[in-house]
Amino acid sequence: MTDPISTTWNAICALPQPKLSELFAADPDRLEKLSQRLEASFGELGDLGIRFDWSKTHLDDAILDQLEALAEAMDFDAQREALFGGGIVNPTEGRAATHGAMRGSGTEADVEEAQALTTRMGMLVEAIHQDSLGEVNHLIHIGIGGSALGPDLAVDALARDLSLVDVHVVSNIDGLALEQAFAACDPATTLIAIASKTFTTIETMTNAASALKWLGDNGVDDPSGRVIALTANPEGAVEWGVDETRILPFPESVGGRYSLWSSIGFPVALAVGMDDFQAMLAGAQAIDTHFREAQGRANLPLLAAFSDQYYTRARGCQTRAVFAYDERLDLLPDYLQQLEMESNGKSVTAKGEPVDRPTAAVTWGGVGTDAQHAVFQLLHQGTHLIPVDFIASIAPGDELDPAHHKSLLINCFAQGAALMAGGNMSADGKDPARAFPGDRPSAMILVDDLDAAALGALIAFHEHRTFTNAVLMGINPFDQFGVELGKKMAKDIDAGEGDFDASTKALMEAAGMG
Repeated sequence: MTDPISTTWNAICALPQPKLSELFAADPDRLEKLSQRLEASFGELGDLGIRFDWSKTHLDDAILDQLEALAEAMDFDAQREALFGGGIVNPTEGRAATHGAMRGSGTEADVEEAQALTTRMGMLVEAIHQDSLGEVNHLIHIGIGGSALGPDLAVDALARDLSLVDVHVVSNIDGLALEQAFAACDPATTLIAIASKTFTTIETMTNAASALKWLGDNGVDDPSGRVIALTANPEGAVEWGVDETRILPFPESVGGRYSLWSSIGFPVALAVGMDDFQAMLAGAQAIDTHFREAQGRANLPLLAAFSDQYYTRARGCQTRAVFAYDERLDLLPDYLQQLEMESNGKSVTAKGEPVDRPTAAVTWGGVGTDAQHAVFQLLHQGTHLIPVDFIASIAPGDELDPAHHKSLLINCFAQGAALMAGGNMSADGKDPARAFPGDRPSAMILVDDLDAAALGALIAFHEHRTFTNAVLMGINPFDQFGVELGKKMAKDIDAGEGDFDASTKALMEAAGMG
């Protein structure tokens, strides 16, 4: 039987590879074909406007025809329907992936359950804001992985100018991280949120125990009464000592790195209020609607995945860079690293067979304009071909002289243009040290304003992009067994068990663990 994946990539690799400048010259409609603006209105929650531009990538009609055929062969439409219809899209664990339902995109039963859970969270958030739990000025949110990265990103992006409650996200088991949060908080007015799907994660539960001890050591009479549990295992939270009225559950079918929309988003709602949290859900749902309804290359997450697949599988690109020209998105590359690499960093298909081409690229990035003076040397003149995503906001996030934001956007747009155009900056145009090869791809996501709705849309776009990449590769994006072996060995070391290599034994002895 013919393998559609191999057939597609053999055909694509046999195609000519014209330069970007040649692609623009050959097709006067290229910009219109490969860019699109999405708009939505959410009434009192605000409006959404985002421009997506993939015209500076090497995608052309011939490549897109092949990739659309691949999507059809890989049953993309059916897989997409299964995602929103509660089907088993995580075959190794026999689970659905219902994170979309948490923002209103799913089966009627899943959406109804999600709305009830969000309402319950909203009631607790309102009670805290009204001082029903006493004066609350600080929240220490303890989690790891998706239970921390999403909330950290959203709080940092949305609560810089107004924070109803001061939120500190702690994920690292390194005690310095927790001590830093303690130093910034008054224990008498601090709540502790414990975010753990299983309520057994060692790093999270160790940090949680230390946080409760800190409260007790600093005069809080009932430390357990200051805890909010965010979990898919409410029974485990009760056994740990959390009052059941302060447990905010979420479904087992919501994966950790897709869980911001659930009660894991509690610190976001506490920091900026339920209206902004609901706006974030609405922005994400707008992307869901587009993703469900748009077909072929007009579907933006699918188009982005086509680009990702092309550069990884046809051009041999091992990394993809993301640069947000907005300080509020400082944590976005970290968030996308987990979303994309934990989801698609696999070496077997969903059927357990070895893959024959690279899967997820390494995601990395930073913030402009800082990154221009750190890593853009390699992007422009290095020997690696690295696709770049730029993300920016037309509206500024500051109230300073507009010259600041104008310069920020000018730099952002100039970098994409320079990557494509190349040139030689020497006086005679011949100095190789001042030569820029150009023909280097980039994409642009430009939001009207980086508010809660736009942030929700950006995150949902990347979720669907990640899912679509997995479908095109035939892999499962919803399991993450790659993190388990190291955890098991850590437990073995702690218990004094296991047979380790000479180097590891020497390191244990040097640290007094021998």
